Amino acid sequence: MDTPGRRRNPYELTEETPVYVISVAAQLSGLHPQTLRQYDRLGLVSPDRTAGRGRRYSARDIELLRQVQTLSQDEGINLAGIKRIIELENQVAALQSRVAELQGALDGAAAAMRQREAAVHASYRRDLVPYQEVQQTSALVVWRPKRQQQAE
Repeated sequence: MDTPGRRRNPYELTEETPVYVISVAAQLSGLHPQTLRQYDRLGLVSPDRTAGRGRRYSARDIELLRQVQTLSQDEGINLAGIKRIIELENQVAALQSRVAELQGALDGAAAAMRQREAAVHASYRRDLVPYQEVQQTSALVVWRPKRQQQAE
């Protein structure tokens, strides 16, 4: 994946780099070239195109072709079902990426909030003590009975 602000080497090969012609892709995936063309028409695996409209498959495309073959042959899923599975897997991957992005943003915001909170706490003046009015709760009360006044 490209990181923003970083230039990628144009000659660097990744698993998304379209380098395989249809005959090589067919051989690597174990499928007939006509099957690859059909999958392309159905939108199951859509390779990149050259200026002359020739198909160019990447390593990721070939892995996807193998997955389609497995789902079709081993699991007995029809091509419409496979297309739906691929779409849902792509949606899940996009959502996971978005969740990771939002989690990163949340973590960054939480760290910034902790820094601001620490700065506020550091700004407290430690030489001042808050004044609280002290109320006496342990007062001493002496009770003396009233003396009877004597009659004069």
